Amino acid sequence: MNPDENEKERRAYWAEQMEEGYAMVEKLLAFPVEECGEPFANLPEAADAAGVEMEFSDTKIAGDLDRVYFLRRGLVDEVVAIGRDMNERGWVLKIEEGFRTLEMQRQLVRKPSVFDSIHRKCVWELGGAIPSPEFVFRRAIVLVANIPKIGTHMSGSAIDISVLRREDRTEVWRGGPYLEMSERTPMRSPYISAEELDNRLAITAMMEARGFMHFPQEFWHFNKGDAGAHILTGNPAPCRYGPVNWNPETNEVSAVPDPMSPLNPLPVIEREIEAALERAKNAAGAARIRS
Repeated sequence: MNPDENEKERRAYWAEQMEEGYAMVEKLLAFPVEECGEPFANLPEAADAAGVEMEFSDTKIAGDLDRVYFLRRGLVDEVVAIGRDMNERGWVLKIEEGFRTLEMQRQLVRKPSVFDSIHRKCVWELGGAIPSPEFVFRRAIVLVANIPKIGTHMSGSAIDISVLRREDRTEVWRGGPYLEMSERTPMRSPYISAEELDNRLAITAMMEARGFMHFPQEFWHFNKGDAGAHILTGNPAPCRYGPVNWNPETNEVSAVPDPMSPLNPLPVIEREIEAALERAKNAAGAARIRS
């Protein structure tokens, strides 16, 4: 296959996956939620108390916002059990992400490195054409949830993970790093090796054995007890975990009053596109000067 045909196939595959992701978004928006009000629990403390070896990312999520390794109380023991299962296999579960507040999610969508990746991917998908704000908005909803109702991290019911080998802390490679944003990102991407797919599926089997379902368009994301998990398992009953505001001092949660409202409306996305284009222009100019 010549390079142009290969590139065309990759773009077609990516577009197909993004549209499948958008179809999932529409299902999430329509799915019934009966928020149970279950409080949160500290995942690192639970793992330490259980003597389970786990790791937690120490990077910032956006700006100066620390990651929050809390989940709904009813899920924490299951994650610790997964960590134990992995230890017994010679692996270490690394939690990259847990609960996100609405403000964390809002800033994450606008984080320059994240938004620039989304925008570049849109340009690539369109064969070099500048995408409309509506197109970027559509892709951003899939790639970085821009509406509380569809973001299971904002429900305290999702984790993003990597897996390390216990003996030397090298990563069990899955065809890309955490937050890879390419045609290798979907769980069953045809653009990864057989060994990388085997690693993904082995990890997924361990997660799903404890009820944490994988999001098909992201190989690192797993969730339980929320709309996404109900949809993926064919459970039509209202889910118990929806997007919430959490008070860390009292450990009280309350349902987000307007879960369907975009965190970053279209005018904000338009401004971010302009900023992304300016950053790309400056980067290209700097590259020309260096050469």
